[in-house]
Amino acid sequence: MPRKSKMLAEEFFNDAINTYVEHATSDESALLKNLRIETRTQTNMINMLSGPVEGRLLQLLVSLSKAKNCLEVGTFTGYSALNIAASLPAEGKLYTLEFNPEYAKIAQKFFNLSPDGHKIELLLGKAEDSIRNLDVQFDFAFIDADKQNYPLYYDLILPKLRSGGLIIVDNALWGGEVVAPVEKQAHAIHALNQKAKNDPHVETVMLTVRDGIFIIRKK
Repeated sequence: MPRKSKMLAEEFFNDAINTYVEHATSDESALLKNLRIETRTQTNMINMLSGPVEGRLLQLLVSLSKAKNCLEVGTFTGYSALNIAASLPAEGKLYTLEFNPEYAKIAQKFFNLSPDGHKIELLLGKAEDSIRNLDVQFDFAFIDADKQNYPLYYDLILPKLRSGGLIIVDNALWGGEVVAPVEKQAHAIHALNQKAKNDPHVETVMLTVRDGIFIIRKK
């Protein structure tokens, strides 16, 4: 969830390239478009929303990994959750974790409107507590919550992830600040990036999509 002051990786490109990229990407649903509009009007935090390109990337990764049990740390208004759920089989399950009840209220509204909403269970509260309490083996996890706890979330999720499963980390570049971290959030994200890179149990690749997407695969 990048802050307003951050420059996303996509902003280094001109408007024509950004438009071209979006047009080359499969269209989002009408429901997702409406969710983006409501997020903009109700929260004034549209930059915290993953957006159409990243949303489609999540859909593809879930589909390619044949995931059935998924975890999302940081629901916000539910845009990424709906993208993940769209690629799950009918019996699939996404547990999405959110601390802010106002964001969760918007998300649940759109989950109820979606044909994939029955696959999603929204858990309100501290993410670390919810992760510890979930007795589930996950195929796929998306981390996009409070940045200072990124290393903790990685440590909690990895033992619950099946071999071959994926962890996707959003804001992995944090506006470029991870190169020479100063603030706490940048230090924490950099710490996770290095932890995963040096972990012999996983393999990694960093993508410069939006504010950086880190793909981690458990061996």
